[in-house]
Amino acid sequence: MIDEMEVKINATKVQIEDFKDSLLWQDIKRELKMWQTAAGQEYSQVVGNVIAGESEIENSDMHLGSLYGREKTVEFLLSLPDMFLEILEEKEDESNS
Repeated sequence: MIDEMEVKINATKVQIEDFKDSLLWQDIKRELKMWQTAAGQEYSQVVGNVIAGESEIENSDMHLGSLYGREKTVEFLLSLPDMFLEILEEKEDESNS
């Protein structure tokens, strides 16, 4: 039985390393970091408004949770190539043992 949570990586370590050095990944990272910055700025603004009692958002907690989730999602996406490399290295170590 195949573990449904097991990550299947079709790329090789070299392909992932090349991707990390590519202009495409640099473009993707730049865009993701802009999203992360925007979510962080909006989070700070909402927190400031809530503290000051000036919040116009009906459910501030849910909105803050959504913004926090966006930041964490971007962090996860930015880490994917490194995570894939770690998984491949672990599998390589297991097969060498």
